[in-house]
Amino acid sequence: MSFHEISVTIRAVNRASAEFAKVSSDAERMKAKVKAASSAIAGLGAASTAVAHLGRMFGLLDEETSRYVSSIGNAVMALGMFLRTSWGMAVAQKIYAAACWVATAAQNALNVSYATFLALTGVGVGVIIAAAAAMWYFANQMNAATRAVKEYNTAVSEIPTYARSIRREGEEEILRRRGVE
Repeated sequence: MSFHEISVTIRAVNRASAEFAKVSSDAERMKAKVKAASSAIAGLGAASTAVAHLGRMFGLLDEETSRYVSSIGNAVMALGMFLRTSWGMAVAQKIYAAACWVATAAQNALNVSYATFLALTGVGVGVIIAAAAAMWYFANQMNAATRAVKEYNTAVSEIPTYARSIRREGEEEILRRRGVE
């Protein structure tokens, strides 16, 4: 292995190490946020359980409603406590990964639609340019035809009028007697 190959390998490891450190710090930040959110969820569940018991004690809730609200509070509290465990963190990270996958798929779809828009815009501009070129060509052909007609008219105007048309025999003498050129 040459020194250059060793240098390239070391640089690759160093760059990869920085990215792995970034991913690790992102995971730690997410873990802290999930723990804080799960503590809030567990607290909300415990508070709803306490409110259910207080409501039953003060007569604001009947027994059945109090049990129902208390069981929902216990479920929310259990969910919050589960999210604080390592399994809960794993589930939260899986949910986060799934959400990132959906966001990536949506972004890719938007990128594809934007690329399609750009391609179709390019085709549209190409069609406009082609139409302009065809119109320019047609206008040049019309100008050439107009010049040819003008040249013909100029040439025809120089020919005497009696030579311009086909005449029958003897017609020329009749026209001269009448005074027509």
